[in-house]
Amino acid sequence: MRYKWLTGIGAVVAVSVAAFAFALARNAPCGAAPALPADAVPMRAAVHRCYGGPDVIRIEAIAPPPLAPDRMLVRVQAAAMNPLDKHYLHGTPYLLRLSAGLGRPGDSRMGVDFAGTVEAVGSDVTRFKPGDVVFGGADGAFGEFVSVREGGSIARVPAGVAPEQAASLPIAAVTALQALRDHGRLAPGQRVLVNGASGGVGHFAVQLAKGMGAHVTGVCSTRNVGMVRALGADVVIDYTREDFTAGAQRYDLIIDSIGNHPRSALRRVLTDDGAHVQVGQSGMGHWIDPLLGPLGALLWSQFTSQRWEFMLARIDAGDLAYLAQQVAAGKLRAVIDRRYPLAELPAAMRYLETGRVRGKLLIDPAAP
Repeated sequence: MRYKWLTGIGAVVAVSVAAFAFALARNAPCGAAPALPADAVPMRAAVHRCYGGPDVIRIEAIAPPPLAPDRMLVRVQAAAMNPLDKHYLHGTPYLLRLSAGLGRPGDSRMGVDFAGTVEAVGSDVTRFKPGDVVFGGADGAFGEFVSVREGGSIARVPAGVAPEQAASLPIAAVTALQALRDHGRLAPGQRVLVNGASGGVGHFAVQLAKGMGAHVTGVCSTRNVGMVRALGADVVIDYTREDFTAGAQRYDLIIDSIGNHPRSALRRVLTDDGAHVQVGQSGMGHWIDPLLGPLGALLWSQFTSQRWEFMLARIDAGDLAYLAQQVAAGKLRAVIDRRYPLAELPAAMRYLETGRVRGKLLIDPAAP
């Protein structure tokens, strides 16, 4: 009888796990656009009413976000793309759908990074006024307007800083800054290696590390060697010709946005008390692979004197203000690979998915 009970419990658990997996992985058909309120003045925005590839993206006329007492309505002048946008479009890894929506996205709007002009403010807003130029992170950045909280992930754009430069900062540059400062604990004079030095996070990490007094080595492909050197890297390694994990040089900190080397190889080129900070996951799986980065970092940190960390950045208003001042002072700049009008967002997403973007991709919501 005991074995029958165990078999029954096992069967129930197996069915429950299978049902949970099915619910997470299921892609519902694309929903229809809801009718606009009769008094709405529509705006253009990118939406995805189901999970899938770039072909499910639509540019639609939707109702602008409402103006709550503690929020501001911002007219978007420039928006930037990130790998995060790809993950939300596909709904992968599947655990993401626990917050984004099962079957189809709960919020169909797209984009996070933006810069623009405050159009209107709620009754409780005191720090900003119409006409102020701001930037930060908000849902629906790939549209003509976004709604942001006064106390949210937002900062002023300093005079002389172009909106496209400001729009490039929120996710990528904040990630680079927090990886170096908070997780890597970088100190002047240390040696830092940036794996993926020509990408969105990587090209900011090279500049910020150099500004923090580090000796910087950048790893990139042949076509990006000149770009990374121009950003201030002391040494540039072309990964098509040289494997940095096979070299004799050791590093105090590795910022890794690629994740294409085993920790056993990385360990050899870290100093005894060095740190490896992983800011991206290269695995293609949708179930287990996304968990391997943080779990592996936790386990390796228990058995070596080196630190192994996996990080997700938090867009902080103070960090945004600091980064914008660095741009204004000429100490930091975003490399813009390509610019797309809003109507060509599917093409921009296809290019993002190639993994070959140099720096940042910009979207212009106002362009026809």
